[in-house]
Amino acid sequence: MDVQMVPWQDLREYCKNLLMSQGLMEEQAFVAADNLVDADLCGVESHGVSRMTIYMKRLETKVVSSKFEVKTEQEYPGSLEIDACNSMGICVGAYAMKRCIEKAKEAGSCFAAVKHSNHYGMASYYVRMAAEQGMIGITGTNAPPNIAPWGSRQSYVGTNPIAMSAPTNGMPMILDMAPSTVAMGKVILAAKLGNSIPEGWALTKEGEPTTDPKLGMKGTVVPIGGPKGYGLSLFMDVFSGILSGAQFGPHLNNMWNDFEHPQDVGHFFIAVDISKFTDPGLFRDRVDMMIAEIKSLPKKDGVNEIMVPGELEYRRKEERKKNGIPLSTVVYEELRALAKRYQVAFTI
Repeated sequence: MDVQMVPWQDLREYCKNLLMSQGLMEEQAFVAADNLVDADLCGVESHGVSRMTIYMKRLETKVVSSKFEVKTEQEYPGSLEIDACNSMGICVGAYAMKRCIEKAKEAGSCFAAVKHSNHYGMASYYVRMAAEQGMIGITGTNAPPNIAPWGSRQSYVGTNPIAMSAPTNGMPMILDMAPSTVAMGKVILAAKLGNSIPEGWALTKEGEPTTDPKLGMKGTVVPIGGPKGYGLSLFMDVFSGILSGAQFGPHLNNMWNDFEHPQDVGHFFIAVDISKFTDPGLFRDRVDMMIAEIKSLPKKDGVNEIMVPGELEYRRKEERKKNGIPLSTVVYEELRALAKRYQVAFTI
């Protein structure tokens, strides 16, 4: 696959300018661009700038509000209920986690539930915010249906991810996972690039295995661990959709083909102040000890190194910050077309 190497800061600035062309204020445009570029830096291209075209279209059609507006409908020492007012999900997510961190410093922990929102990008972005403040972070979101309840071939719940972080004395340990073998975004990206997908990623609408991403998009993705992945996705919908007052399951509107109705996505965010439970330095030392012990375990044949969650993405991020982000020609040309459409200088 042909690629273009692009400096990450130039890419972020360009995406910020595109978003500002549709009415986002600079602060919110920067946060949204930062989340998308961070995904590409980490190698999570399915949630990176390949999504700029759909984000821009949803802003242009006004099915997503370009005005950043949030309303705190209920607030207690350890909880928040937030109405996102159909603002960009990434901007709302950063706001909600920031509020959780602030409140956790007083209450010990804070849980925020968000309704009336939109796709919020890469989940690890928010838990890293907590880890950088020396806290444990947890977040989840819901998405339109693309996982079938165990025993059915009809989708009902989304690939609703969960992410968690723990600070260390170095890079934070971060888990960011979908309850499916892969996120639907990877199937969508494969279709965009004209690639096939491995068997075991998706099923057709008839419930049959497929390597054609277009058939997978019309069908379902495969949950991890069978009924376990389905159950995890279901509870992410309970926390994100039902608890918050957002929509859930098949009642969510599709981001890719519905440009009349807001999605009404829900999210949840948790920040835990470690100092309210144990000494933060001791906590970090013990997590480091855990990591060191895991890495020193006997390795299977053919394994060079045992890694912990988030480590591969951290290394990839450091490498791409130095050498640039590899963008497929398809995605690079999409970004070029956006410059022309929205009359923004193409600077990457």
